[in-house]
Amino acid sequence: MSDDLFVPAKVGVEPSLGYFLSTARNVLAGRMDRAVAPLGLTSSQIGVILLLWYERARTPNEMSRVLSYDTGSMTRMLDRLEKKGFLVRQRSQSDRRVVELALTDQGRDAAQQLPDLIAAVMTEQLRGFAPEEVTTLVHLLQRFIANDGLNTPLCGPVEDGG
Repeated sequence: MSDDLFVPAKVGVEPSLGYFLSTARNVLAGRMDRAVAPLGLTSSQIGVILLLWYERARTPNEMSRVLSYDTGSMTRMLDRLEKKGFLVRQRSQSDRRVVELALTDQGRDAAQQLPDLIAAVMTEQLRGFAPEEVTTLVHLLQRFIANDGLNTPLCGPVEDGG
């Protein structure tokens, strides 16, 4: 594929790849916000809860890195989640300089409900897509993301069939 696929004079606001990627993200975030609102969460907060639940990050710094948030934004999000009762911050037993994050009972309860809620939202959003189309979409997005070179994928390649 040509390196000059996008010529500045030909890139507009819409319809452009950037427009569609941004709009798709906003549509999905809005739908996810509505689905998790009864839990007291927002779509932006799902990642923190699930990363703690699946033990993929345990400190604010790890959370910032994995979710690609700056530390200030992450601190504000953690403040909100702590105030809502989903998590607590505690000093590490092995290194008192390190703050570790832990889900509360409320956070664990939400984490257990999130996979079903997320699956329902994704199923509805992908209504009318054939399984092989979903697989192709995921593979294309993985390649798109990998071209950044700075992101570490949270998960491995998607197997064929969805």
